[in-house]
Amino acid sequence: MAKIHPLATVHPGAILADSVEIGPYAYIDDAVELGPGTKILPHATIFPYVKMGRDCTVFPGAVVGAIPQDLKFEGEFSSVEIADRVVIRECATVNRGTAASGKGVTRIGSDSLLMSYVHVAHDCNIGSHCILVSYVGLAGETDVEDWAIIGGGTKVHQFSKIGTHAMVGGSTGVNKDIPPYSICGRVPICFAGINMVGLRRRGFDSDTIRTIKDIYDVIYYQGYNISDSLARIEEGFAESEVRDNILRFIRDSRRGIVRAGDPREKGVD
Repeated sequence: MAKIHPLATVHPGAILADSVEIGPYAYIDDAVELGPGTKILPHATIFPYVKMGRDCTVFPGAVVGAIPQDLKFEGEFSSVEIADRVVIRECATVNRGTAASGKGVTRIGSDSLLMSYVHVAHDCNIGSHCILVSYVGLAGETDVEDWAIIGGGTKVHQFSKIGTHAMVGGSTGVNKDIPPYSICGRVPICFAGINMVGLRRRGFDSDTIRTIKDIYDVIYYQGYNISDSLARIEEGFAESEVRDNILRFIRDSRRGIVRAGDPREKGVD
């Protein structure tokens, strides 16, 4: 049975699984579904059409499921879908989707962390195991793939994509796509190498990390245009998950990938 504080407001149309906890002055609207073990802490707000998985935590002041800040929105049905074990910290905001986008849903994958004051706009798609550090702002229809980390204060342009296992340095403006396994930062933002520390922590072996580095050397530092570099990678590197992820990501990029940084510099500021 759900544990609801007497000073909380819970609409009778909300569906609360066993062991859900609702703190004082929290607000749970109609058409909200909360999975087992999920905790909505004091003064958090969950608006309609939000489905949240198990063992999530929403901290005070956070607002999940507010209508999108998008002038194309005309009151149509749209939603937010949050998977399991997602943590949404103080005063973060997650907006519903917009039908005009062709999606109509904002998604956050399992085991992701949204730190304080993060904003996730309409129709964003955040993968699993992602970390968005405080004051990150994602504009509408941003895609963030699994295991990506976005540093504090970073602002991401609409329709941008951030690849799997990538890391974006803090206080940057993302106006191009961030390729998988990379580390990008500085102002203006640029490619600054591969996310070597993160890859090692996640179990990538030395040979795989070397392959990723060699692929990006072809893309950024051997003087080829993007088409030629991708052709050379396809011909010169054996099929593998990392090779194919990089090729897929760059070929699907609508905004183009970030420019090269100075190869003599290591990491980001």
